[in-house]
Amino acid sequence: MSTAISPLAPTNVPDMPRIAGVRLATAAAGIRYKNRTDVLLALLDKGTTVAGVFTKSKCPSAAVDWCRDRLKGGEARALVVNSGNANAFTGKTGKQATKLTADIAAKAIDSKPAKIFLCSTGVIGEPLDATKFDGVLATLAQSAVPDGWNNAARAIMTTDTFPKVATATVKLGKAKVRINGMAKGAGMIAPDMATMLAFIFTDAPLSSAVLQSLLKSGVEDTFNAVTIDGDTSTSDTLLAFATGAAKEKGAPEIKRASDPLLKEFTKAFYGVLADLAEQVARDGEGARKLVEIIIEGAVSKKSARKIAMSIANSPLVKTAIAGEDANWGRVVMAVGKAGEPANRDKLAISFNGIRVATKGARDPSYNEAEVSSLMKQPKIQIKVALGLGKGSDRVLTCDLTKEYVVINGDYRS
Repeated sequence: MSTAISPLAPTNVPDMPRIAGVRLATAAAGIRYKNRTDVLLALLDKGTTVAGVFTKSKCPSAAVDWCRDRLKGGEARALVVNSGNANAFTGKTGKQATKLTADIAAKAIDSKPAKIFLCSTGVIGEPLDATKFDGVLATLAQSAVPDGWNNAARAIMTTDTFPKVATATVKLGKAKVRINGMAKGAGMIAPDMATMLAFIFTDAPLSSAVLQSLLKSGVEDTFNAVTIDGDTSTSDTLLAFATGAAKEKGAPEIKRASDPLLKEFTKAFYGVLADLAEQVARDGEGARKLVEIIIEGAVSKKSARKIAMSIANSPLVKTAIAGEDANWGRVVMAVGKAGEPANRDKLAISFNGIRVATKGARDPSYNEAEVSSLMKQPKIQIKVALGLGKGSDRVLTCDLTKEYVVINGDYRS
């Protein structure tokens, strides 16, 4: 975990309200380091529904396998998250660790292990000693409180430099409901269906099927549109929990994703996802620039996404941005290698609103000094107009600095 907070960290951290039916507690269990908060327990009232999306890695962690298998039940009573150890590529030992952790948690809260959801993040390939949870989870179950969202977000950090939280309040029917979210992730970010670890909690009375539908559609233009380094984690997990407690305030039960009453809630839900996803991009390991890639005029949205990701994951593009160099030639390279329809002589490229290239050549009005001054800003927007169709997309990333190499060069030490 870095001690220096990213210069791109949000200046305003929201006050996180209580979510009825959710209680939180954290502890230092010595998973990898001594005297570091590394365990989060979220207690959930009976009747809480759950949904999740996960990494598409073919080498998923034991915790990912555990959660996938338990989603079918549709209910959750607790979430246990540890940092410092990913419990990935740990064979039978990893599977046994998840079972033991769930058993310990279930006993601590008087529930069934199948309703305990687990997430682990940290070093890959090292066995997780689940006996360290024995006693700790029982103590956390007794001390859990409705507050402490920032502490909870801090407990799941690894190389993150700041805790990531977001919240929204919206009407469902005539009742106000709340949505709180937290996430962790700064490296190994090129997700597909989630990003590192993220958790959404609401008191809205939603069925697990509705939650699943919201998640599946919501991640596409939020967490799935963020990349730090092009590497997808073994542990990527996004879980959503709905306690249903707002039903007592008159919130209607939602059992169909097509229910028109969901319109405003969906917008707010997506907003929380988008907020957290941007915070992940802002906390990219060693990042000094937040980079927004916008593609217009592609043959389809799918094609635009592939081109945007080609640019966002290019080390040459990212290092040029770190060096505050508007090297549009590298953007041309990234467009060309994406394997998607593109016409060199129709391309137009802009940096922070200043067009630098058009119709297959440098823009006639290109001013090096003007563009160079813009590149010193903390947020850089690269816009590429392909001129082929109506497909468009947007992706967030960050620059690639020497600090990224330093962080990852001694990550296990």
